[in-house]
Amino acid sequence: MLLAVLIANSEGNILVERFNGVPAEERLHWRSFLVKLGADNLKGVKNEELLVANHKSVYIVYTVLGDVSIFVVGKDEYDELALSEAIFTITSAVKDVCGKPPTERLFLDKYGKICLCLDEIVWKGLLENTDKDRIKRLVRLKPPTEF
Repeated sequence: MLLAVLIANSEGNILVERFNGVPAEERLHWRSFLVKLGADNLKGVKNEELLVANHKSVYIVYTVLGDVSIFVVGKDEYDELALSEAIFTITSAVKDVCGKPPTERLFLDKYGKICLCLDEIVWKGLLENTDKDRIKRLVRLKPPTEF
């Protein structure tokens, strides 16, 4: 299961978070842990260079894209390989929506569309869509014309 998708700015402020199957009392722990993990390890990392960590029998894959850090947390069948596919899909969607690796301002300007993309990519803790064109079609906010 994909436990969390979290996107933070360079100061560690959380811009977007999606938790699945994580009790409310554990979410604060995960927020602070992921932000600290990013602060300790993401300095000097190139755009889209993936880093991997392990914590409490879960896997974490994280990266930098422009001015934002993206973290994906999974367990069981969502190991490092599956999480790297998920984070690749998320970074591709964010780049498509923003037109380039985003600054914090650009990310916040496109916040609504990015959230729609995240909802299409991860659904109830499962990696739902990875096809870039399909995600674009699903977030157009128009009724579908083909079945």
